[in-house]
Amino acid sequence: MNIIETEIQGLYVIEPRVFNDARGYFFESFSQREFDAKMAPLIGRKIVFVQDNERMSSYGVMRGLHYQRAPFTQAKLVRCVRGKVLDVAVDIRKGSPTFGKHVAVELSEDNHMQFFIDKGFAHGFAVLSETAVFQYKCDEFYHPESDAGISIADPSLGIDWRLPVEKAVLSPKDTQHPLLNQITPWEP
Repeated sequence: MNIIETEIQGLYVIEPRVFNDARGYFFESFSQREFDAKMAPLIGRKIVFVQDNERMSSYGVMRGLHYQRAPFTQAKLVRCVRGKVLDVAVDIRKGSPTFGKHVAVELSEDNHMQFFIDKGFAHGFAVLSETAVFQYKCDEFYHPESDAGISIADPSLGIDWRLPVEKAVLSPKDTQHPLLNQITPWEP
């Protein structure tokens, strides 16, 4: 796997080595050994994923921007196994020089890219294809009492979702998230 550093420390795009031939393709979607060898030096610790999640959504669905408050913050490794999504992570780390900045990555069944999102980021995605199946690994279990979010429509974030936000299909919960300047920044 090839690790691509982004402009924000803590966010990395992972490009797997894909083997194609007349029969189709093969790639190793996750190897704990290789992940530890390449990611631990970058983030300063080993990650042990404890929960895998999968969601299916239709075109125009936007989810996020979600995070869990301390002590249950999560690092995630996300990928799109069917369709195409725009995946976004926003830095919410207190005192970070990139606080409020974001990285957006197109993940698809064609590019097989994965996006590693460390603790201290809010996360969301927009479905750009007719349907999309999205999978993600988390290093902490889901704790509903720690669930939090930021509005996907916060103009201060400057996110180009590649879809009209006013026409997005959102859950009732996602329509109620505060703006970035209304949250308590994440502290390790």
